[in-house]
Amino acid sequence: MSQLFPGAVIEPVELAEAKGMVCIRTASASDVESLSVYFIGLSATSRNKRFMGARADLTVVAAECVPKADRPDHFTLLAELRQDGQGTIIGEARYAYDAAARHGEFAISVADAFQRRGLGLQMMTAMETRAGDLGHEMIAAETARANAEMRGLAKKAGFADTGLGDWQSIHFAKRLLR
Repeated sequence: MSQLFPGAVIEPVELAEAKGMVCIRTASASDVESLSVYFIGLSATSRNKRFMGARADLTVVAAECVPKADRPDHFTLLAELRQDGQGTIIGEARYAYDAAARHGEFAISVADAFQRRGLGLQMMTAMETRAGDLGHEMIAAETARANAEMRGLAKKAGFADTGLGDWQSIHFAKRLLR
């Protein structure tokens, strides 16, 4: 098991124009309110891309993101901007392992002000590390065909289109190195 997880913070990284350090860490039960505020703060476009449609129950979604003791193969990573001893969530990646399909699935978002700065790729790399540490061999996701940003990020991270999507969505996957 890597030294990064569970619960550990990866090395802080600097993002261009960010006034503070960004850390990626595992979410905990104490993050529900902050995660809800983060989801509400996303633009309508970013929320629609993250949830593949409109969602009104963002507090419920935030509560679903925190880890449960009986589901060790499910986790959420948070990217947190730390300034003056305070942390603000600026990104999240939710991961859930599907034992029947024998692969993990994920969803990811980055706050509008921090998009296109490499944070999404860093979060995906941390998520892949954690999934590999859990012994998972494949990771997959689905996104709307119109979500060019996610398709580009997935391609940059080494994911390939599986051909399992439909006229509205694209399904992509990646085999994890062990």
